Amino acid sequence: MPSPFLLPVLAITVCMVGAAEFMLAPMLAPLATAFNTSPTQAAGLVSAYALSYAAAAPLMGWLSDRAGRRGVLLAAMLLFTADSLALTLVPTLQAAMALRILGGLAAAATIPTVFALIADRIPPTRQAGAMGGVMLGMTAGIAAGPAMAGLLADAWGWRAPFLLVAGSCLAAFAAGWFVIPHDLSRASLIRKPSASTEPGSGVFRLLLAKGAWNGSAVAGYVFAGEVLRVRYGLDVAAVGIAVSVFGLGLAIGNILAGHASRRYGREENTLVLATVMVAASMTLFLTKAMALPVAVGCLLAWGSALGIAAPASTAILAQRAGANKGKVLAASESVNNVAVLMLLPVAARASTTYGVTPAAALLGGICLAGAILGATVLRRAV
Repeated sequence: MPSPFLLPVLAITVCMVGAAEFMLAPMLAPLATAFNTSPTQAAGLVSAYALSYAAAAPLMGWLSDRAGRRGVLLAAMLLFTADSLALTLVPTLQAAMALRILGGLAAAATIPTVFALIADRIPPTRQAGAMGGVMLGMTAGIAAGPAMAGLLADAWGWRAPFLLVAGSCLAAFAAGWFVIPHDLSRASLIRKPSASTEPGSGVFRLLLAKGAWNGSAVAGYVFAGEVLRVRYGLDVAAVGIAVSVFGLGLAIGNILAGHASRRYGREENTLVLATVMVAASMTLFLTKAMALPVAVGCLLAWGSALGIAAPASTAILAQRAGANKGKVLAASESVNNVAVLMLLPVAARASTTYGVTPAAALLGGICLAGAILGATVLRRAV
């Protein structure tokens, strides 16, 4: 049995990944001043991290399958620590971008390896709940990262958030050294094929389906603030408060993921219901004029359904990947990131040309198509 401290340590680890990815949003101006450039050019630090993450994830997943989860995960924590510390010392934006590429590599090694480790060590009936609990850590990092970074940078300068991330990653490494189990033999990771499903059955189509519904849901969230501003005439502060309900929904969904899996018997049933709910609530919010409390309720439902769907889909992919969990889960991360990077400019162009509602309807249609594709694949596998 794994240590009772394993899941909390993994949650802290992915929390730092989520915080590191999103905490630059309020720091572009001080970073631009520090590196003698413009905020627009400083935003390249975000792109360098995201592109490195998306490109390196499959390689890192393959490495964790071959070299072992423990070694890859501990090395990633150390790389994150070193990267964050080094960022506070470099003199130029170019050097900082190179370091953010290393940070993206560390993130690419961390996320799929964490969930592959859970799939290796946690019984299938508890995997969705365990993954939801760990994803709650990432949700907390994404939600709290920008606020934390803004407060620390304002009080102690732009280096303070990076130093906090470095210290937290170093603490996670120290704890992980004791609680992350040594690797199972490769033979023990290969599940026997069931009577109805071969290992890896439908994995490629499930990855495409997840890219569609998850990518469009995240891209749609970017438009949520603009929809609230235009439709209800809210000011910036009110939009920020309303949009934060989505993050609250994500956290609720992560917490309820295990309960939903037990309630509906199989992760496949949970995933079908959750993705349809994502598509419906997202499309309704983005395209239908309604009372503001109802719209906020749609945002909450949208976030909650996504918070349930993500761990359920991760558990299903891990169970179907056999000994290649790291590679498959890493491919999922890459597909999700590429989908967001592709859909955002398409939706932005459609919004500029035809208006917010047609652009939102496009994203809703892609989300629904992904939900239907995923349901079709899962039903055939039953």
